[in-house]
Formats: sequence, structure tokens, C-alpha cells
Amino acid sequence: MISSNSIFNSLDSINSLVDSGGSNSAYQPVQLALKQISMVYQGRRGLLDRLTGRTSKDYVAIADLSLEITANTFVSIIGPSGCGKSTLLNIIAGLIEPTSGSVLINGKEVHSPAPDRGIIFQNYALMPWMTVYENIRFAVETVFPKMPLGEQRQVVHQFIDLVGLRGAEKKHPHELSGGMKQRVGIARALAINPEILLMDEPFGALDALTRGFLQDEIERIWEQQRKTVVLITHSIEEAILLSDRIVMMTKGPAAKIAQILDVPFPRPRQRETLDQMRGYHQLKAEMEQHLSRETRAVEEARI
Repeated sequence: MISSNSIFNSLDSINSLVDSGGSNSAYQPVQLALKQISMVYQGRRGLLDRLTGRTSKDYVAIADLSLEITANTFVSIIGPSGCGKSTLLNIIAGLIEPTSGSVLINGKEVHSPAPDRGIIFQNYALMPWMTVYENIRFAVETVFPKMPLGEQRQVVHQFIDLVGLRGAEKKHPHELSGGMKQRVGIARALAINPEILLMDEPFGALDALTRGFLQDEIERIWEQQRKTVVLITHSIEEAILLSDRIVMMTKGPAAKIAQILDVPFPRPRQRETLDQMRGYHQLKAEMEQHLSRETRAVEEARI
């Protein structure tokens, strides 16, 4: 039988990156490193393209981007539409290879998907013919094929309870609301015990009330599990509520990191009182100015 202590003992001992109280924190090793990442999509230049006049230039989505993330850190990446946020997440996940540069996890270069990175998608990506229980168990038995069935069941029920879906185990995706589907996705991603959790605008398709509820759930779950998280989002308020650091990207093409902001507010955070924290409005205004400037530049480039 396994417990949450045995599953997460490798991460529970790691403190938060952000120094919210001015005390000297322990050295934090870099868990995820992006080294001079560039992503270039080749244009159309074949013989048929030339004959039909449909040639196009290469498109540089990301240019020479470097970033280091320490363990147990919640990082949000925010920027205007088309700046390569999702492309960057797919590179970290190993779903696509960068044109140049490297991704390192705990100092080792990675080139493909692996269980050390769990992914939560915006469109849920659930198996429609499987129940809630079966969707989560499929991930567990795929990653841990030698785990005894009794332990698999325990892990599945543990994460069903964690996301508040007890009683919905036998329901299929078509019987669930959008928020419930995303909670299944969260449970499935966490059940394989990844070192890093990647979230690609997981609340973008939800209504405002459900989105707010799930943001609070992510805050609660993160406090319990303390995973390293990389979140792609368009929401300034969401980034401030959940993050330790916020990576602000420039517009594409050739998107880069414009600035990295530390979020100094203590945890756990409450959305009802967060805007009363000293420095909240200054931080929010700085992000709004950046997004407004970059979005304006995108629109001007289209004229």
C-alpha cells in the first residue's frame, strides 16, 4: 500500500522559491532549464509552391529563449496571442523538438514526453468511452505497469478525493460539466506523480464562476502537493493568484522573455483579499501595461 507521503516525499521537503518574509531560504536547485530555445517553422519553398506562386518565408516563433525554474515553484507564462506560449509548453513537454537549444530536467536533456511531466490540456483530452475512474486508472497503469492492482485502485481513489469527484467515479465524460472534466484531467495528471505539471490554459473554455472555483482548487491542491508548475494563461488575475513568478513574453514573431516578475504575496492566498495586499495594484498595472503594449504592436503589424 502506498500513501501520499511515500508518493511525494521527494518534493515535500523542498521550500518555496519566493522569499515572502525576508528570511534566508535554502538553496534551490534548478529543476527545469531552457537553454537558448528557438523554434522556426519552415516556409513553403518546394517546386510546386514556386510554380504556383505560393512560397512563404520561414516563421520564427521563439528566438533564443532561456529560462530556469527551481523545484516547487509555480510559474505562469503570459503574453499576447501568437507569442509562442503554447509552443514553448509543447517543447517542455517533449511533444515537439525545438529548432535549436535544449530542455534540461534535473540537469539531463530531454527530447520526448515522459512521466516526469504531467500535462493538463484546455480541451480536457479524456477518453470518452472510459469512466472517471477508468480515465485516471489508465494513466496510472500505463506509467506504473508493475504496480499491484490494489495499489492502483488506492492511487486512483486518492486523487478522485483530492479533486472532489467522489461519487462521480462511474460517470463518462459526456455526463460531466466542463469543470468536472477538467478536474478529471487534473487528477489524471497528478496520479502519475510527475515532477513537473504543465498546464496549457486549463480554464480558458470555462465560464467565469467555474474558472474561479478551479483556480481556488489548484491553489489548494498546490499547497498540498507542492509540484513544480508551468501555467500558460491570458489572465493577469489568475497569474497573480497562483504564481510565484510570472514570465512575460514579447509578441511574435521571434518572441522572447521581456521580463520575469516575482509575486511576493504569502500563501495560502485568498482571492477576496488578494487585491488588498501591498503592491498588488502596482504588479497588476505593470502586467497590464506590458500586455497592452505588446498587443498594440501586434495589431499595428497587421495593418
